[in-house]
Amino acid sequence: MSKKDENAVFIGRRPTMNYVMASMMILNRGEKCTVKARGRAISHAVDVCEILKNRFLKGTTYEDIRISTEKLEGDNGTTNNVSSIEIVLAPPE
Repeated sequence: MSKKDENAVFIGRRPTMNYVMASMMILNRGEKCTVKARGRAISHAVDVCEILKNRFLKGTTYEDIRISTEKLEGDNGTTNNVSSIEIVLAPPE
């Protein structure tokens, strides 16, 4: 696993606070954290970043936000376009 993936939090179906805590542990080491999500989980990712920034680690800043579309192949061979987002958080100074 590369260093970049170590500092990435992939948003899924777990409770929001699980992702907030995982991100906070990375930021507390003084390293940047990348929150990644696809599809319906994008709004969940934004919630995680806002909770972190406004409630737990005040001073955390958004360093970069990347949005893209990924092509995923379904079980029956069809190709679906899925939106994705990567939010890079910088730790408080």
